Amino acid sequence: MRVAVTGGGGFLGSHLCEALLRRGDSVVCLDNFSTGDPENIAPLLAHPAFEFQHADVSVSVQVAGRVDAVAHLASPASPPDYLRQPLETLAVGSRGTENALRLALRHSARFILASTSEIYGDPLVHPQEETYWGNVNSIGPRSVYDEAKRYAEAVSAAYRRTYGVDVGIARIFNTYGPRMRPHDGRVVSSFITQALTGEPLTIYGDGGQTRSFCYVDDLVRGLVALLDSSELGPFNLGNPVERTVSELAGIVLEMTGSASEVKHHPLPVDDPVRRRPVITRAREVLGWEPEIDITDGLRRTVAYFAAHADRLAASAASIRGGQDETVPLAAASTPLTPQTIPGPAGAATGVASSAPGATVAGG
Repeated sequence: MRVAVTGGGGFLGSHLCEALLRRGDSVVCLDNFSTGDPENIAPLLAHPAFEFQHADVSVSVQVAGRVDAVAHLASPASPPDYLRQPLETLAVGSRGTENALRLALRHSARFILASTSEIYGDPLVHPQEETYWGNVNSIGPRSVYDEAKRYAEAVSAAYRRTYGVDVGIARIFNTYGPRMRPHDGRVVSSFITQALTGEPLTIYGDGGQTRSFCYVDDLVRGLVALLDSSELGPFNLGNPVERTVSELAGIVLEMTGSASEVKHHPLPVDDPVRRRPVITRAREVLGWEPEIDITDGLRRTVAYFAAHADRLAASAASIRGGQDETVPLAAASTPLTPQTIPGPAGAATGVASSAPGATVAGG
């Protein structure tokens, strides 16, 4: 199977590309590294079944040759990213999704959408089943991501009803693991970075708000299972084990042996208080459920971060006093560093790698 993966240079996208190659598929990775990282796909460039295209999918999605499936993952996904890039986030959720759907339509290809648990907003129902319609502030600061994904789901379902596109929708809950950026502002990456650099771990509110953390390998297995099916869904993909933010902080401090203190800050606007998926539908229809517990997953993630000490040092200042999916991190003054990614035929493609806090327009 030949699969086009938008956002394939990102945290989740690069793991999906790798998993597809490992099982014998061919992959066309599309990314403009707005929030991705060229290093994520650098080991894949020599693979004969891997192709890279530098592309802003909000503008166009063009893939030559056969396409059997399209996995649409392109989008800023951490709040600091989408709060810095609100219009770009809306564009990739709307125009970008439509462009990816048109690619699937042209090739009669399977299409899967990486949606999000954020479509539930600050839920009034707990835990969250796919039948819950959500509690979203449509004009709040987080709405640029929430509503972009809600629109993406709506247009994907409309393409299935109108044109018969073989659409599948995954609602992804908090996912963590190697290749997360130390400065991305998510709670797991921030806690690990702060613990390893001796910075205080910053918690919003009393730390009693909950999240359900799924290790990236488990999540990717769910995406592949959805890709291989003909089901629409939507399917919640996440770990149903609920943990408080304070509990996570304690695990990270113990695992790293850090002496970092914990500091509390006021809860930001529209921050969800509780988040936990019901995954019965994914278990019964896709045969999927997470297998890696948080201790094992965090151990692997801490090892990855510890092996990239230079990145930790560069990111520590940018996340000081900010974490957990809410606060837009200040853009760093470090300029973008041009890099070269060779294409499949040996032609060089110029890209820019985002330094901590820096952004590139697009999805």
